[in-house]
Amino acid sequence: MTFLDRLLSIICDERIFVFCIYFSFRTCSNKMPGSLGHEKQDARTFAQWGVDYLKYDNCHHDGSKPQERYPRMSYALLRAGRPILYSICEWGQEHPARWAGRYGNAWRTTGDINDTFESVTSIADDNNKWGRYAGPGKWNDPDMLEVGNGGMMLAEYRSHFSVWALMKAPLLIGCDVRSASRHALRIIRNKEVIDVNQDPLGVQGRKIRSKAGLEIWAGPLSRKKVVVVLWNRSLSKAPISVSWREIGLSAHSSAIVRDIWAHSIVSSRKRRGLTAIVAPHDCKMYVITPL
Repeated sequence: MTFLDRLLSIICDERIFVFCIYFSFRTCSNKMPGSLGHEKQDARTFAQWGVDYLKYDNCHHDGSKPQERYPRMSYALLRAGRPILYSICEWGQEHPARWAGRYGNAWRTTGDINDTFESVTSIADDNNKWGRYAGPGKWNDPDMLEVGNGGMMLAEYRSHFSVWALMKAPLLIGCDVRSASRHALRIIRNKEVIDVNQDPLGVQGRKIRSKAGLEIWAGPLSRKKVVVVLWNRSLSKAPISVSWREIGLSAHSSAIVRDIWAHSIVSSRKRRGLTAIVAPHDCKMYVITPL
């Protein structure tokens, strides 16, 4: 083990960082080999280095089926002597939600995201299709967060982060945190939203209703709670309403409603449903606790 290898291991063992590494079948330039044909050797090396998380990309593969290529690394990691989270980056081409859960802990459901609201909405819709395949230890991955990269408004970044958290997506920061604005950092540091993402029930939230760009996304949480996102994709401020029945609660039940962006209780005994005025491209996010 080299000095650098040892230093990396010490840093990660002390939990200053989680050690993540990004590999592929071949390099993106296709001029240098990657892990294709070297899965056992590389998996042992990753374990020796103290790697915690491997993202394994699809660049310049050998033309074989992904259902054949990706299991090779999975089996190698299982025999490497260290638990390593395995993220399969197949770009959603062969519908990995249907098969990747047997081999990995997360899988990309779509092509690459970019720093635009159009990309976020399109990818959210694509990822929504595969919710029934996700659960504890196996997650749909709609790609990294663009929050902080500067291409969207703060309202759009807030919506992006909210919906990714609700869908139990891996929340991988995709910006340079050294140069991100304090407003962007405030979004990705919202502990209440992160708690929704990390809820132990592990059920992916989904789109409940959509009309004229006004959407309701919701999902169950542990202890019978429900998370709701009212998302305004339109260009005008608008009211969005949701009934308790739509999100799986009794129509006449009372509930505590907490706004987890405002960090405040909206109502301690709300009945039947909820309405909020939502700004263009923005959202409201609530945790509902039935009484």
